[in-house]
Amino acid sequence: MIYCGIDWAERTHDVALVDDTGRLLAKRHITDDTAGYKVLLDLLAEYGDSEEHPIPVAIETSRGLLVAVLRTGTRPVFAINPLAAARYRDRHAVTRKKSDPGDALVLANILRTDMHAHRPLPDDSDLVRAVAVLARAQQDAVWNRQQIANQLRSLLREYYPAALEAFSKWDNGLCRPEARELLKLAPTPSRAARLSRTQLTAALKRAGRKRGVEAEAERLCDVFRAEWAHQPDLVEEALGRQMLAVLGQLMAACAAADDLALATEEAFTKHPDAEIILSFPGLGVQLGARVLAEIGDDRHRFADARGLKAYAGASPITRASGKKSSITRRWVKNDRLNHAGYLWAFSALTASPGAKAHYRRRRDDAGDWHAAAQRNLFNRMLGQLHHCLKHRRPFEEHVAFPTCLAPATAAA
Repeated sequence: MIYCGIDWAERTHDVALVDDTGRLLAKRHITDDTAGYKVLLDLLAEYGDSEEHPIPVAIETSRGLLVAVLRTGTRPVFAINPLAAARYRDRHAVTRKKSDPGDALVLANILRTDMHAHRPLPDDSDLVRAVAVLARAQQDAVWNRQQIANQLRSLLREYYPAALEAFSKWDNGLCRPEARELLKLAPTPSRAARLSRTQLTAALKRAGRKRGVEAEAERLCDVFRAEWAHQPDLVEEALGRQMLAVLGQLMAACAAADDLALATEEAFTKHPDAEIILSFPGLGVQLGARVLAEIGDDRHRFADARGLKAYAGASPITRASGKKSSITRRWVKNDRLNHAGYLWAFSALTASPGAKAHYRRRRDDAGDWHAAAQRNLFNRMLGQLHHCLKHRRPFEEHVAFPTCLAPATAAA
């Protein structure tokens, strides 16, 4: 067997090949372009890399063009955690010396000695990779939108409390089109107080509101014309200009999140697993796309449901040493999947009677706190999802929660 290690960098990469005995067979310093990729592939082919006998490759990243080139064909690619690679480096030298060619050699030796302990990158389809790109980008856009909205809210508290009071009754508050349109029309409380009901009605209609426009314009007029504390005129105008700049960022973030949501929905609904995922209570298109993006469609990625639960951070972990033993939640996990699972379990409480009964049993009988009970529910439903995807079956409430539904049926 030949093993390849690549120390990845922004512009150049170091490559090392070793044999079963750990002897260095070849090393190269390649550029991050088409010419460099060709040198790498020619080097692998020179040492016997083929479809029938591919050379495994270890690298410290799972993304990028270099990884895409390496994943062509049947060649297994292992994304080694940089922290794990640093621990392996200490096996070869205690002086803490470090070099890029040396790191490439360490990565190759990781596969030579412990390839069985590491997982290659999953063999997901191109469609699910596209879903992963869009779902993660949409999730990042939503987080960015909320961060900018929080900045805007903090700024409005300094000089424009009337706006916060006016928008407090609306879901999503400052992220709504009506709020953005009104702030653009009246960036200061003095201008807002001079708005007529006709102007407020027109602004609400421009934002897309169709029902209750007159009543809402009346309410906004009363809020804006009420008695509020004011900054000095010059300071208020300056804060208004600052608010318009932040508002522009918020409008761009909202547009990006909406566009990515549409693109995610379009790609996700084309996948054959979408119908099964959407059959689960609490999983909509966006949340289902995030779940699919993180677990992929490679059915050999997880040997059983326990592996998937550990990957998501839903199952507990035991730490034991001598006479001491503790069972705690996992800190090392897929954070995106874990976040999606929190929202999934929370939504399932109102969408599934069995999920709600399971949650109440964990709270009342097991004595779990809210977060622990919700994590336990996510753990159970993740196992059900693994089973349904493996056997190509949709979610069935009476099969998923038979013991939880039985007492409710008997009481009825």
